[in-house]
Amino acid sequence: MYLNRDFEKTSVGELVSENYVLAAVLHYFGISFYQYPTDSLEKVCKKHKVEPRVLIAELESWAKRKDPTPEELYLNPIELLVAYLKKKHYYFVRQELPFLSNLISGIKPEQEFGALLADLKIMFPLFVDDFIHHIHEEESRLFKRIELLQDIEDGHFKIQDALTILEKDPIHMLADQHEIHDDEMEGIRRLTKDYVLEENAPLTMKVLFHELQNFERELSIHAKIEDELLFPKAVELEKEALRRIRKKIQTN
Repeated sequence: MYLNRDFEKTSVGELVSENYVLAAVLHYFGISFYQYPTDSLEKVCKKHKVEPRVLIAELESWAKRKDPTPEELYLNPIELLVAYLKKKHYYFVRQELPFLSNLISGIKPEQEFGALLADLKIMFPLFVDDFIHHIHEEESRLFKRIELLQDIEDGHFKIQDALTILEKDPIHMLADQHEIHDDEMEGIRRLTKDYVLEENAPLTMKVLFHELQNFERELSIHAKIEDELLFPKAVELEKEALRRIRKKIQTN
């Protein structure tokens, strides 16, 4: 991507304007791009004791990342699907949300964006708290339920205990309670007017809007995978486990 130019001498602002992903990679290395818009990448890396070529190698690695398609996920057993969703949860909480929070709290806005940033500073932390609560609940209830179903399938419970577990908190009830994160970002989407900016808007706001929109898109895909792949697989696993346990009870 940058191999044919002297990227180390180029300003951080110019590099980020060419590729917004660099802003997230810089954050990964503890660097807030908006603090050094006119400084060269070399100068900023030196200040933060980061080797420029290591940083660019990381950028190249991020560019090559590719999530599996829904079709590929569908072909995997449910435990691998759960592992994938847990990994995405970890990425959201450890990388995406801190980066967005850093942007919202750290950007010094031009006057026309002052009110918007002030509102986001109030709204976004509430969204983060809500989102993390949702993840913890999902992992402690739904993912734990799926683990129990697998343990039952593997014969780790007595028949009567297994039946009690299977009849309590069935998967379809958890599915009915499942919230889609797109709704949780509705307020932010409305506040930013669907992430639309003028062409001459500041780079900081362009990066922020791009990252918010990208995060919302990821959440929408994530929720769709849960609704259309995870829940149906879990319901079928539960039905089969219940069928086997009742059959064993009848034959005993």
